[in-house]
Amino acid sequence: PQETELNQPEARQRKSRPFSVVVAIDFGTTSSGYAFSFTGDPEAIHMMRRWEGGDPGVANQKSPTSLLLTPELKFHSFGFAARDSYHDLDPEEAQHWLYFDKFKMKIHSISDLTMETELEAVSGRRVKAIEVFAHALRFFKEHALKEVKDQSSSVLERDEVRWVITVPAVWRQPAKQFMREAAYLAELVSHDSPEQLLIALEPEAASIYCRKLRLHQVIDLSLRPMSNGFSLESDGSRPFDSSFRQAREQLRKARHSRTFLVESGTGEFWSEMQTGDRYIVADCGGGTVDLTVHQIEQPQGTLKELYKASGGPYGAVGVDLAFEAMLCQIFGEDFIDSFKAKRPAAWVDLTIAFEARKRTATPGRSNGLNISLPFSFIDYYKRHRGQSVETALRKSNMNIVKWSSQGMLRLTAEAMNELFQPTINNIIKHIEELMKKQEVQGVRFLFLVGGFAESPMLQQAVQNALGQTCRIIIPQDVGLTILKGAVLFGLDPTVVRVRRCPLTYGVGVLNRFVEGRHPRDKLLVKEGREWCTDILDRFVSVDQSVALGEVVRRSYTPARTGQRKIIINIYCSATDDVVYISDPGVRKCGAITLDLPEALPGTVAGVERREIRATMQFGDTEIKVMAVDVASERTVRATIDFLSN
Repeated sequence: PQETELNQPEARQRKSRPFSVVVAIDFGTTSSGYAFSFTGDPEAIHMMRRWEGGDPGVANQKSPTSLLLTPELKFHSFGFAARDSYHDLDPEEAQHWLYFDKFKMKIHSISDLTMETELEAVSGRRVKAIEVFAHALRFFKEHALKEVKDQSSSVLERDEVRWVITVPAVWRQPAKQFMREAAYLAELVSHDSPEQLLIALEPEAASIYCRKLRLHQVIDLSLRPMSNGFSLESDGSRPFDSSFRQAREQLRKARHSRTFLVESGTGEFWSEMQTGDRYIVADCGGGTVDLTVHQIEQPQGTLKELYKASGGPYGAVGVDLAFEAMLCQIFGEDFIDSFKAKRPAAWVDLTIAFEARKRTATPGRSNGLNISLPFSFIDYYKRHRGQSVETALRKSNMNIVKWSSQGMLRLTAEAMNELFQPTINNIIKHIEELMKKQEVQGVRFLFLVGGFAESPMLQQAVQNALGQTCRIIIPQDVGLTILKGAVLFGLDPTVVRVRRCPLTYGVGVLNRFVEGRHPRDKLLVKEGREWCTDILDRFVSVDQSVALGEVVRRSYTPARTGQRKIIINIYCSATDDVVYISDPGVRKCGAITLDLPEALPGTVAGVERREIRATMQFGDTEIKVMAVDVASERTVRATIDFLSN
């Protein structure tokens, strides 16, 4: 029997002493960072220190998500330091070291993720993915704690820190659990205090931050006059450049203090919004585009999700992959593969050179962009193919890529457009699809956030495609929006009050067999009774609204006395029209394990059927389960696992 009841979320907040600091780690595909706030002064968010070896001209408040391990698989360095050290290795030696970048995307794309899943380093060597993630998290843990201690007057105990790690909202349960397991492995928190770690959803964090914005902290793309497709400022310059220059200047001034002050309550930007106004946050990051639709509930300023998170692997990395595909087209895929394996550090140099150019690409520029090829590329090609890079370019019929007189790859404006187009089109298509949904009608604002939102190419395209339907707003510090929002989420996780289920979840059960309604092949006769097997008992349905603290309860009885464990398989489906767990589109996605304590002395074995009541929560960013032995009222150890399928 289904009983779904509400109980106050407060009841499950920790009983022990409160946290004194919240540290958020924004673990991105291309770049990562951390920020923190003391719970005694929640209006001040402290951004992390500058990194050693940052790229010139880039505001390095985040560090590249790059990790270098020694040939013995020991941690060597992270971020710029990892990039530089790898670069400085002798090419022969580099083949034995393990360099990882953009590795977060692999977790998104693997359908059967487990603790054993492996990642491949640039040089081809493989190592367990969970260890790569744990190395990165451990690095951030040490950095952040050192900085927190420098700024904190009192001695910090380990259980006073609440950690928040961000993941894309479009990630499935296994990937979220994977991040949590990596955090346990990195010893951010222990298995005994899971509540010390929150998994935050990236667009949700951005949304929490966006509602604090003030007018001078946003760039409103819709307020610009357009002249022949490109808007011009009075001085003839392009507005993207000038408003970003202003924003950058303000950021530069603010950066010396690195402490960011947040409005208490909602920012003035929202004063013109009525209760019930809806907005979309489009988080365009390195790896994914992640869309969420929220409604602000006034006056308390809490948020309600109106439609399940959507999006997919259409981040800025798509542009890099298009560049790589273009190189393969010109120089041959076999050559590029061989170059990567034999000169891995030079390959990384080439991708970094492209990355820098990618950031400066603006729509409508007439002149091309130069990318310098590493000397070893030119040399290796000549030895490998017996002809020059220049000849290869001439023969490739790629008219949009030339060889410049300074010895560089020259990408025409058209070439740059071609590299961006597929990814940008995917993003726009996704936002347009979302806007057609019933629940999303009448959206007034679209917030563009995430690192890729800094790209004028993307801004212009989004404004052209969607600027007629809603106002497009970009927070000035767009690359740090998620990080700041994640800190705010850690300070108050109850701010998102209602979420939507991404999938239908349930378990397989036996029901009484009804002739004519149930198919014969599902008939099971047990002790003279007729049962129908494989019926899906739904816990929640796809896109159902679930409030924070709302629970689904089910009772389970061990099949035989003395049984030590009950294992219940969980099934999921992307649609809600399923009846049996054997229906197409239904897959086993996880398992609940209930560890049964010994029956209490005094109860006669077999006389009383034990009842275990399991309580599941679907309203949080992760699915949680708790259980209790009804007769003794003792808590039963209950775990839910999505990673060991």
